[in-house]
Amino acid sequence: MNEHLLSVEVYKAEDFVATDGVRVGEPLSFADELAMDDLYQLASNAQTSEIALKDDGNRLFRADSPDHLVHLDCSISLTAPDGTTQDALILVEVEGDLIVGIYLLPLGDFAPAKDYRLIGVERHTATTQFAQAAVGSFARGTHITMGDGRMRPIEDLEAGDLVLTRDSGKQPIKMIGQCTLRATGRFAPVVITKGTLHNENDLIVRPDHRLLVYQRQDFIGAGRAEVLIKARHLIDNTTVLRRKGGFIDYFQLIFDEHYLIFAEGIAAESHLVDPRSRSVFDGLGKTKNHKPRQHQSYEIQGDLIQSDNAAKLLRRATSG
Repeated sequence: MNEHLLSVEVYKAEDFVATDGVRVGEPLSFADELAMDDLYQLASNAQTSEIALKDDGNRLFRADSPDHLVHLDCSISLTAPDGTTQDALILVEVEGDLIVGIYLLPLGDFAPAKDYRLIGVERHTATTQFAQAAVGSFARGTHITMGDGRMRPIEDLEAGDLVLTRDSGKQPIKMIGQCTLRATGRFAPVVITKGTLHNENDLIVRPDHRLLVYQRQDFIGAGRAEVLIKARHLIDNTTVLRRKGGFIDYFQLIFDEHYLIFAEGIAAESHLVDPRSRSVFDGLGKTKNHKPRQHQSYEIQGDLIQSDNAAKLLRRATSG
């Protein structure tokens, strides 16, 4: 049985409380208990926490407590004070028949101490939205290293083109995914500015896109030279930052296996085909889910290093 590890940043339900309406004074709950038009506020001291999950293709469960299942209960839509719509997912953690935790996974931007009106609850889109939020993607304009060593913009690539991989030589692209999203919340890209990790140009990716860095010296204490790290864990608001506002075109490169390729000279993962991510794409057909590969075990969690220092440390580590 193949298990894929993923991590998400969530708020506890107690951090998102109804300030007016049917459930006034009550924290966020699962779909059956929600009431339309209720107002909610995010606590002024609310902080996201990262929970590690495993996906075996049939269920999600806590990586640190395999008997704790995590259900994607529903997606919700709320209107903000400025009239914009913000979306989120509600995750419910259970042990046996007992609910032990309810979490808000924000897909949009939620500010503390502001009223958000609940306008929609949808049970059937949660799985797809969860997969969309976790998909690694490159922004339009990203230069990919080809099999012949040339670098080409990702939007110019086609299925069948040979791309240079880190460990498996030249590999043909099987499929290219593309989507245009509002650059807000979890969909706002991370910009790794030119030279931060010895990259040729700015590298712009989705927050959960994972990059592989080879350390000549283990400055971050991972216990190994190779580390796989999500772009959002590198944010220092100076050399690595979020770019919010407007819309952004994202591309996903899909191969027969989950490879490490080179984007702006940085080793970065290709799209991982698993039971959840495949729900995002039409046309995968009989494409098999990717088996775990060695590089996936190199991933480090955000609590190992401080984000405001991560990029600086890793640059030093790669320089020796």
